[in-house]
Amino acid sequence: MLLNGSGLPARAGALALSIALAAPAFAETFVSAPGESTSGAYLDYMRTVYARAGFPEMIQLPLTSFDNEYELHGMAAESLEQSEDGLTWTFRLREGLVFSDGEPLTAEDYVFALQRAASTGYDFGWYWDFAGGIANWKAVAEEGADPSTLGVRAVDDLTIEVTTETPKPYLPSVVSLWYPVPKHVWDEHGDNYATNVDTIVASGAFTVESWEKSNNSMVLVRNPTYNGPWPSQVDRVEIDPTLGAPEVGLPAFMAGEVDFTPLNAGQIPFVEGRMPEAVRQNAIFATSYIAFDMDSPPFDNVDVRKALYYAVDREEMTETVLRNLAIPAGSILPPSYPGFSEEIAAQAVFDPERAREHLAAAGYPNGEGFPEVEIWYRDQGGYNGAITAPMLQYLQAEFAEHLGITMNIRVMPIQDWMNAMLNRENNLFLAPYEYDYIDPSNFYGIFYNGGRHHHHVPEYDALVAAADANPVWEERVDLYRQAEQVMIDNASIVPLVHPIQMFAVSDRLSGPSVEPNSQGMTPMSRLVPYFYAHLEVEE
Repeated sequence: MLLNGSGLPARAGALALSIALAAPAFAETFVSAPGESTSGAYLDYMRTVYARAGFPEMIQLPLTSFDNEYELHGMAAESLEQSEDGLTWTFRLREGLVFSDGEPLTAEDYVFALQRAASTGYDFGWYWDFAGGIANWKAVAEEGADPSTLGVRAVDDLTIEVTTETPKPYLPSVVSLWYPVPKHVWDEHGDNYATNVDTIVASGAFTVESWEKSNNSMVLVRNPTYNGPWPSQVDRVEIDPTLGAPEVGLPAFMAGEVDFTPLNAGQIPFVEGRMPEAVRQNAIFATSYIAFDMDSPPFDNVDVRKALYYAVDREEMTETVLRNLAIPAGSILPPSYPGFSEEIAAQAVFDPERAREHLAAAGYPNGEGFPEVEIWYRDQGGYNGAITAPMLQYLQAEFAEHLGITMNIRVMPIQDWMNAMLNRENNLFLAPYEYDYIDPSNFYGIFYNGGRHHHHVPEYDALVAAADANPVWEERVDLYRQAEQVMIDNASIVPLVHPIQMFAVSDRLSGPSVEPNSQGMTPMSRLVPYFYAHLEVEE
């Protein structure tokens, strides 16, 4: 596969996607793993993402996927080719791939997966419109057009053709979330095929042995028919979602009941002191930032926005109230993410005098006459739940001390928060965003042509559109950097922090899944196909 250092195609054209297959382990081995959702209903990523059960990513084979260095690899896809006009991609599947019931895995299983998703209200459907740009997606998903008119088709059993509305040089990254649906099983059982162990068939490295519906505990075992890239190195993975929270997971880890666990802020010093060799740091590739309604006073004034931009001491915040939970953010892109620029990030400095000068230029010297404002954020758990309250309390104190601004805080349910932001019911939000696919377009796209923040800046839109369509990686990155400079000059957002996660890992586990990568990070989440296929056990 011809790739550059970012894990993205170096140029358009025919790209061979080659994988070195690792030799499977032969000893009976198992891994006990924490799960996530205790309430998901379907083991089918193409049926639901947000309400899925367990890890359907382990049992079905995506077209492409990322390794622990975030390099892109071909999985079901053996080769790909982009047309001269950039609008058509042709993916060639590997020969001999089969489902766990022995039936061939074909192009039709992938095409059907997207056609069904577009026509049945898929909760991740926006991704294939926004990121994938699949031709006719809106017509099928929103206007009821025939699914056969979608811009995907099976040319033959091993060839998929994808047509996009505009050139998408990063489509190979997007399709890392394209999993097949076994059409021959779905034709008999419908969507319920993915709710029953007896009817679930797998195309990936694992298949399902058992599933406890009361809490979504399940046992996945090595798929004996799997002959694709990244075969499992262990025989069994026992997943227990009841151990997913750090408060439960760490005691279970100490008792030897689970092989790894996320840690909360209070647990990190304990584990670092007792077993430092067990600690791993995971880069989430997410950013928390302040977003404005730039058409609403007082944030329609660029000097007001710049005052907030320079009034934040990100270093102090992440070394004190967010210690071990986040690192400073100067860019919308996290460090080590493809396209990240140190030059861009370095501009987000703490300069309270400069902040006060901008506030005075806006007509509010020392905060005099500035209206009370309220920042809205969403109530949630996980890594965002751990950082939002202390971060906002810190910002509240910073703005009062350095600018004389009173900022109140309002917490609300996630859906209410999202609706409020989209409907512009407030003028100030704390917004988190985590990547969906690994390409800078993913982050810059949320501000393009309005995006999720009504961000309408013509110069920015023109640069992002040019970058999105450019097949030359170096030129794309330069255009994105120019686009982010427009955001900085406009103070469109205030980047705050990039969350991180800390884990404890048993010395039973080895292999590249649990070893730090070249950036010193251990990707313990999100890279599911790679992670579970590359775990090794030392008994």
